[in-house]
Amino acid sequence: MNELYQHKARKRFGQNFLHDAGVIHRILRAINGKAGERLLEIGPGQGALTEGLLSSGATLDVVELDQDLIPLLKLKFGLNPQFTLHQGDALKFNFAELANGDKLRVVGNLPYNISTPLIFHLLEHADVISDMHFMLQKEVVERLAAEPGGGDWGRLSIMVQYHCRVEHLFNVGPGAFNPPPKVDSAIVRLVPHTERPYTAKNPKLLERVVREAFNQRRKTLRNTLKSLMSSDAIEAVGVEPGLRPEQLDIAAFVRLANALADQPQSN
Repeated sequence: MNELYQHKARKRFGQNFLHDAGVIHRILRAINGKAGERLLEIGPGQGALTEGLLSSGATLDVVELDQDLIPLLKLKFGLNPQFTLHQGDALKFNFAELANGDKLRVVGNLPYNISTPLIFHLLEHADVISDMHFMLQKEVVERLAAEPGGGDWGRLSIMVQYHCRVEHLFNVGPGAFNPPPKVDSAIVRLVPHTERPYTAKNPKLLERVVREAFNQRRKTLRNTLKSLMSSDAIEAVGVEPGLRPEQLDIAAFVRLANALADQPQSN
């Protein structure tokens, strides 16, 4: 049995196992799970957070990709009736099916190599998620929480903030992990809007406008969006075509996307 506890972090899974008890307690306090809630942990690893999440009395589903960790997790938590283990890839997971009418609270120490695509995958299921608490690379959290006008403001900031309220809770140093990563980490809370401040007529078009705008972020909208709309069309929604994309707020991008949605040839 001891060999199960000597699992080495795998580089290909981007594993860095959290071991600092103070940090673990602080994360659990931020999540503040309660009996009757449905928690979902992505990438439980060796179960550093899992035990505390179960202690809250909540029902806990965990999704773990590394099949070598499955015996360890079953050994530690398998007898708890509140615990359900899913071996698989969270990027391909159907969270709506798991929710089954409930609202999920999602938690995870996310591998840096999949954090952005996984967040976008979760946003597709935002209607069944009440909140998300993630450990991410600090620079990713800074991008998530960025404001217009700065270098961190971009596609990730806009699309996540379109769907969610973002809170950068606190930073975590490399020493809290084994092995220590070469970067600082941070905890972020994402809370899907019950009512969005701005509504895109076609969210896929909003994604497309934002992606095109930031493909060459040093260029002006007149250039980056020319394949989608004319300078006159940009100006018609109150946006100056000579601006660069980082100078626009979410409301401006939504206006551009909605103007595009109203153009018959773009449908």
